Amino acid sequence: MTTAQQKIGSGFGARTTAREAVHGVDLTGKLAIVTGGYSGLGLETTRALAEAGARVVVPARRPGDAREAVAGIDGVEVDELDLADLDSVRGFAERFLGSGRDVHIMINSAAVMAAPETRVGPGWELQFATNHLGHYALVNRLWPAVRRGGGRVVSVSSGAHRITGIRWDDVQFTSGYDKWAAYGQAKTANVLFAVHLDKLAAPFGVRAFALHPGSILTPLQRHLPKAEMVAAGWIDEDGNQLVDTFKTPEQGASTQVWAATSAQLDGMGGVYLEDCDIAEQADPTGQGPGVSPHATDPEQAARLWRLSADLTGVDAFA
Repeated sequence: MTTAQQKIGSGFGARTTAREAVHGVDLTGKLAIVTGGYSGLGLETTRALAEAGARVVVPARRPGDAREAVAGIDGVEVDELDLADLDSVRGFAERFLGSGRDVHIMINSAAVMAAPETRVGPGWELQFATNHLGHYALVNRLWPAVRRGGGRVVSVSSGAHRITGIRWDDVQFTSGYDKWAAYGQAKTANVLFAVHLDKLAAPFGVRAFALHPGSILTPLQRHLPKAEMVAAGWIDEDGNQLVDTFKTPEQGASTQVWAATSAQLDGMGGVYLEDCDIAEQADPTGQGPGVSPHATDPEQAARLWRLSADLTGVDAFA
């Protein structure tokens, strides 16, 4: 049954923390995979899930840094994964599947934002390759374990999805690269991925969600020049935060933790969340809060799935 894109009155809000979102939930015996789970929102997500009793696997492009970041958090293990490298994705998936374990929670939190033009693999644009294609391939390769776990797949998108839909005539930005348009396209892809995955996976008891975590200053901004953030009014010349609406990292992690664990979402899926609730539809201009129609269109979602399968050579549902 299609889940309505409208608030359910969860009782949580923009200032809810990850610990509050998972309070009272016992994840003992559950296994979660959190990409990017050693930095920013991902680290807070890892911490909250582990404290609730989950075993958390953190695949990382820099395993040494990841082990240092999660040191002291019980129940966390680190493995190597570069989402921009499909051979690395395959290697991680094969190692995990070889362990025979089930995946109960899959959170696709790793991302790059507003990166300078960079090409990976067969000439793919970095943000689309990392934020979308790498996660698409990872979930499809891990599908046997995800299906057995019968849980949830959470795709961390952004309000930046409102910048643009999928640029079907030039998905890889082979001409006229714009770092924010490329980021917006990748974040739209994150939502469309959840829409179509939910349609395919729901019959197996697996549900998928996408979300906007809110505005948070984290290492995700590493590609932005200081002058650009000062001009945007985010920070002052000394690097001090100026915008009161920014969330803390633990507040920013709350919606993905809620999406992965809340009984309030039982029987639901394929919707976009924000502030620990289902988001409303944005107005037709795409301004303001909520999700833009171009990111939840089932036909666009199916088209992106087909393109992703062609590009990566992986489709667990074919």
